[in-house]
Amino acid sequence: KGSLLLQITIIASQRLTNMMRLSLLSVVLASVVISPALGFSTRPFAAFTRQTSCSVLEATREKVTVEPGFIEQELRGAAMKLHTKSQAPKEGQATETSRAEPHVTTLEDYLQFLVDSQHVYQAMEDIVNQEEQLTMFRNTRLERTEALEKDVEFMCQEYGLTPPEVGVLGKEYAQELRRIAASGNIPEFMCHYYNFYFAHTAGGRMIGKQMAALLLDKKTLEFYKWDGDLNEIKAAVKQNIEDMAARWTREEKDECVKATPAAFRGGGMINANLAGKRSM
Repeated sequence: KGSLLLQITIIASQRLTNMMRLSLLSVVLASVVISPALGFSTRPFAAFTRQTSCSVLEATREKVTVEPGFIEQELRGAAMKLHTKSQAPKEGQATETSRAEPHVTTLEDYLQFLVDSQHVYQAMEDIVNQEEQLTMFRNTRLERTEALEKDVEFMCQEYGLTPPEVGVLGKEYAQELRRIAASGNIPEFMCHYYNFYFAHTAGGRMIGKQMAALLLDKKTLEFYKWDGDLNEIKAAVKQNIEDMAARWTREEKDECVKATPAAFRGGGMINANLAGKRSM
């Protein structure tokens, strides 16, 4: 009996130790992930996804090490530098801008934002569906055009609004994306893809909550819902980006990173609708 009790105690102790090691590693891995946002900061801890479970078990056999890839080492860093200190205290480097009087977003502003967003997402989806090099980014579940179509219809029916034409801001950014794709510069396009899609999963969701509270009686639009676990969807897409970037030359990687300011301007153009800067 004494021997059996000792064996049970040892096994229980080993399991508890392994659980503690896995918990610690989850925190370490999560702490190095920050999704970029267009003008909004995000918390530096992202959810730990199931897709990392195998690497977790491998890491615990020796020591906890995380090898950052192209996104973490270069692309995210370039994006975070374009945040202000108030948005990203540790990494933000952009100059703070003062606003005399904050604009109160109206239903019309928000509807134009949704219409322009849909136009840009449609351009991205068209490019992905046309380019053979981008087949891995088809049907990722990050796609937003169908969700936005439902939201535009809801807004018009619920609040008696007339669907607006795509604004100049949306048209200009979509045209720029199509120009980049037509030039064959896939690394440059992927910078826009990464920043636009992933900004929406971070700061974009914050916008959605703010607009829901301000204008929609806290209703969550389809734009802010995904088919499945969002963190798993993001992890899969990020891995595809990493796999693609691993085949790029140094010049192509530089081309991708160099496009970050333009990607921020493009996203900022769409967000400008929320500040009342609508232009037909």
